[in-house]
Amino acid sequence: MHGRPITDADEKVSGVARYPADVDLPGMVHARLVLSPHAAATIAGVDTTAASEAPGVVAVLTAADLPTAGLPARDRNSAILATDRVVWQGQPVAVVVAETALQAADATGLVAVDYRPQPAVVDTEEAASPSAPLVWPEGIEKGEGASAEVHAGGAGIGGTAEAVGGNVVAARTYARGDVAAGFAQADEVVTLRFRTASVHQGYLEPHTVVAAADAFDGTLIVYSSTQGLFSTRNSVARLLGLRRDQVRVIPMTVGGGFGARYGIFEPLAAAVALAVGRPVKLTLSRSEDFVSTTPAPATVIEVRAGATRSGALCALEAKVLAASGAFAADLVEIIATLLGSVYRCDHLSIHAVEVLTNTSMAGAYRAPGAPQAAFALESTIDELCRALDVDPIAFRLGNAAETGDEMADGGTWPSIGLRPCLEAAAAHPMWQRRGALPDGHGIGVAAGGWPGGTAPAAAVCRADSDGIFYFHVGSVDITGTNTAFQLIAAEVLGIDPDDVRVINGDSSVAPQSGPSGGSMVTYTVGSAVREAAEGARQQILEIAAEMLEAAIDDLEIRNGSVAVKGSPGAEVTVRQVAAQGSRFGGAHPPIIAHGRSAITDQAPGFTVQLVEVAVDAETGRYRVVGHVVVQDVGKAINPPLVAGQIHGGAAQGLG
Repeated sequence: MHGRPITDADEKVSGVARYPADVDLPGMVHARLVLSPHAAATIAGVDTTAASEAPGVVAVLTAADLPTAGLPARDRNSAILATDRVVWQGQPVAVVVAETALQAADATGLVAVDYRPQPAVVDTEEAASPSAPLVWPEGIEKGEGASAEVHAGGAGIGGTAEAVGGNVVAARTYARGDVAAGFAQADEVVTLRFRTASVHQGYLEPHTVVAAADAFDGTLIVYSSTQGLFSTRNSVARLLGLRRDQVRVIPMTVGGGFGARYGIFEPLAAAVALAVGRPVKLTLSRSEDFVSTTPAPATVIEVRAGATRSGALCALEAKVLAASGAFAADLVEIIATLLGSVYRCDHLSIHAVEVLTNTSMAGAYRAPGAPQAAFALESTIDELCRALDVDPIAFRLGNAAETGDEMADGGTWPSIGLRPCLEAAAAHPMWQRRGALPDGHGIGVAAGGWPGGTAPAAAVCRADSDGIFYFHVGSVDITGTNTAFQLIAAEVLGIDPDDVRVINGDSSVAPQSGPSGGSMVTYTVGSAVREAAEGARQQILEIAAEMLEAAIDDLEIRNGSVAVKGSPGAEVTVRQVAAQGSRFGGAHPPIIAHGRSAITDQAPGFTVQLVEVAVDAETGRYRVVGHVVVQDVGKAINPPLVAGQIHGGAAQGLG
């Protein structure tokens, strides 16, 4: 399959693409947030008088003024506005609504909140201590906003659950074999400790949401650059006490997501629109976005590993501590699973603990938990190789997990490309010349992987009378998946990709799809698109068979035409066939087909990367002089798009 540029490339580079910030509705007002400056405090009162009297202000709203009043905060999405206390710096406390965005922003400084600061805990390790201040002294039920399972398809659910309490919201042990016996076999043992900081995703477009009630039927319409069309709709409906058919989410162009756009502010914007009775645009500044959204979690990971001189990894022990912020995020289980699954090891014990802290709830950032796990595991493997004085890639090859190997959570790896990636890296010229480098230069290697997500999906294909085929999907195109769908459909239908259009519908008309996350959209929605295209192809052949007076088995579709095999000139174009379904008094129905998929087998993706660095021995400063990425991509539907994703990931990793 030949690659092609992504379908919306011209729109984005020319500035024509429409984001939520570009939506301008009649009578629309603007909302800005009042955020807590404290990590933990009780709220004795909120004085909105001065702000309410400011020029252009329409309303100053607190939690009690919204239709979500009384709703308990159990996850980030349900933390609409704080009521009697705040639990992280950046938590929304009030919202100012004004005729212009500047008027709303100016008036936020006039809202007087009487905070009574309380002891807070923001350090990951301190939060795990029994003597630490409790984020929720009265306890808290787990909400529905945890994002890890959405991305990982259930990876990490195994292991043995343990009792929790205090700030500890999850504790699980993954074990097999006898770790003590494994270390007894080891010729070398290394122990390392790692800390990773919470990291914001750094997308270009700060969060903006527009919400309005339809003037005719009252449907709540939300314009959002969400990664999850249906999950966002469901969240808004649930939190506002509406039926799902009463909420219509219209997906807009996404200005970067990386796992951070799953309905954080849509419920709040919708609640404000209902409260003021006018369309509302809620916009965050960059600094507001930094403190009020869902960054990657901070972690502390201790790893102890042992190996024999023959190169066998014989024991692996780890303690993982992850800070989920103010609400449970279900991230630590994935970290633990990846730590114990990339390399074969008969004796394994990983203890994973997730703690609450007085920080914004943690979320996904390009495979939630995977960067943290890879950093700790690969650094440990390197130190073990150094102690054994063995080739780092050879050691990894000798222990690399393969298809069918057991994972730490008790599952087994499906098709996995770690070994081919390692073999390609070992053969690369950069690795081959590592013994002849200039002074101060070194080459490092690391591997990483992701199990991949899954979700049911559907697609609808319809042919117009001009021979253009429209594929309706419920996924959100962030990385060029629509272009992949074009190529899949065009190949099945035997037509030019230019004759395929992909429509990303809103939640009221689009067929079901999972979110655009977890590395699964082309895999899951693409399968539904293929099935819909196959159904349309069959209908094309049936109609063409009557037009050509031939048997279906004697027909073939190529280059946009249906021809009788072995009979030059006996053919009709696909466009002519499609036109039959729109003729007045015609005998053939329109071409329309449906495709569905419910794939449960995950499709892991692995990478091995080589980096050459030059280090100044006097100052310690370093610079990257070469970077090689070997990526297991399965079948590259659109190679230029895959290459772009690899380049983007590498650039983000380098910083």
